[in-house]
Amino acid sequence: MSRSEVARLFGVSRKTVGAWVLAYRRQGEDAFRPKTRGRRPGEQLALSPAQQAWTIKTIISGTPDQYGLRHRLWSRPAVVELVNREFRILLSPATVGHYLVRWSLIDEPYLQEMMRSRVTATVPRPRGVPAAAEEWIPEAEVLWVAWTRPHAPADRRAASRQNLMSGFRDYFGDVNVLIAMSNRGVVHFRAGLGPFDTPHAEDFLHRLMHQLGRPLNVVVCRWPLQHYEMLQAWPRRHSGRISVRFSL
Repeated sequence: MSRSEVARLFGVSRKTVGAWVLAYRRQGEDAFRPKTRGRRPGEQLALSPAQQAWTIKTIISGTPDQYGLRHRLWSRPAVVELVNREFRILLSPATVGHYLVRWSLIDEPYLQEMMRSRVTATVPRPRGVPAAAEEWIPEAEVLWVAWTRPHAPADRRAASRQNLMSGFRDYFGDVNVLIAMSNRGVVHFRAGLGPFDTPHAEDFLHRLMHQLGRPLNVVVCRWPLQHYEMLQAWPRRHSGRISVRFSL
């Protein structure tokens, strides 16, 4: 059978058939045995541990605009631009999302839980709640907001080794993250060392409003109880631009 006939039979090019013939001549039937696809062990990640560590520390140390990027808060596109500029490595937003989960900066299961709570989160609060907390601004951007902390490792002996893949908190410090997710699934966040204070929370809110360019209906899903006064002040300080409710 000619190569052209084989190509038509299998729906491939003559060049591919030629490659098959050459492989068979070199390796025999072993050339056609199934092989593991993808990169070899140790090559699965586009970023090396050192590059990952640098990216995490950069995210923790400031906001994108402080590094000359066009974004006011971190997001998948912002991290794509940062990595591409620094390392000349072009990652997809989906790949960056996997890294953010791997680094525990974004808790993907919890974000999914936030999305599932979208209906119950907007149910009016019980009697006794101040009227200001009930106001829902028409046509405003709806955001699910959380204050999280990357998980401490279960194995404290692994943490003592001070490396990227184990002992995140011991390696990078007491990282806290403010996350805002829209009803379109777009995530904006800010990370820092230690608990956020009122100026940090206010700055996060201003950056959100500037980034989105519209009023905000905020649904709070996770927030430290000792810092709830920050949330209570938002509607008063930004009347008509911010509405705050709490997930049920």
